[in-house]
Amino acid sequence: MANRSYLYSADSMPSEAEIPQRIRCVSEHNWDVPLAHKLMAGSGTTIVPSMIWNPPIGIAADYADGAALVLGLLSVVGEGLEDDAEFAECVVRTTAHLEKQQAKYFVLETGEIVSMTDDDPAASVRNLVSGGIPDAVANAEAAIAGRNDDWLASVRSDWASHFASFYGDALYFSFPG
Repeated sequence: MANRSYLYSADSMPSEAEIPQRIRCVSEHNWDVPLAHKLMAGSGTTIVPSMIWNPPIGIAADYADGAALVLGLLSVVGEGLEDDAEFAECVVRTTAHLEKQQAKYFVLETGEIVSMTDDDPAASVRNLVSGGIPDAVANAEAAIAGRNDDWLASVRSDWASHFASFYGDALYFSFPG
């Protein structure tokens, strides 16, 4: 079994009292929280109760801003990959799925990833929210603005590890709805 990060969309944030009524599956990624998931969880980011695990290790964020950021970055990454059919297909698939699964919030579930070490999972999520996600957003925004060419070149050279997640209507953990 691969450890995965899971990305969902919902019209409300999970709370101690309940999980959202309708949870839409967006993406899962093996063995890491990829750049795309960090960017989509990068606006209005807050720690929420997990919808899957007991510790408070869920992350919620604004859907519209997160989707716009990842699509904006895909656009500038693509400026160096015009002849890469796989990248073009990834962009089409990602864009269509984000439009289809649109909601008010992204909900990022990282429990399997943050549990791979002996570190405290809640502390790992706090570190992701206070460091990893804001750093990814700052780098992406600078690259989109034309001020981070070296970082952009590194993302472009390994685009699949950052963007080629599994996008689907059903993920390993799916919710009735």
